[in-house]
Amino acid sequence: MRKPEQELAEIKSMMERSTRFLSLSGLSGILAGTYALIAVGMAYGWIYYPNPPYGFRTTYILDISTLTKLLVTACVVLVSSIATALLLSQQKSQRNSSKLWSPAGKRFVKALLIPLLVGGFFCIALFLRGYTIIIAPATLIFYGLALINASHFTLSDIKYLGYCELVLGVLSAFFPGYGLIFWALGFGVLHIIYGAMMYYKYDR
Repeated sequence: MRKPEQELAEIKSMMERSTRFLSLSGLSGILAGTYALIAVGMAYGWIYYPNPPYGFRTTYILDISTLTKLLVTACVVLVSSIATALLLSQQKSQRNSSKLWSPAGKRFVKALLIPLLVGGFFCIALFLRGYTIIIAPATLIFYGLALINASHFTLSDIKYLGYCELVLGVLSAFFPGYGLIFWALGFGVLHIIYGAMMYYKYDR
């Protein structure tokens, strides 16, 4: 006969699975961070090389050739990160005998997408108006807000990544010439650290 505390733990686990999206993969965070660092390295070569990745640029960032390469690279990183997250989350949900697109999963995606979409359109407006210098802070801040908003429907650990992104975004606003470095830290290094922690905590 099972003890009352065992039954309570099982009930708690069932309720958590029904209300929270628990299929996030730590490995997907590591890979997304790796993709971002590779992209930042490529962007450094196009914009700054052989100078440091801040201040004076060797090419005008709004040059059509440079801008096209940056946009294509950003899209490739975004699509690759999403595809990796979906694939690994699907594999994790199968191992846990749960559905990927459960009601909890849909709530998580909705909570994540609303700040991201708003932030995306806001950054497009900044670009069209010529305020490119604050696009890096804006992307980090809106991404941080999206993670914190989505943390209510998944593993709460993700909110700490969101807080770190917010801090980097605000700092980036005070040091606009260092946007590429803050991007590398926010979308690259932090993702790898967060992903490694999540992998060792939940995926092994």
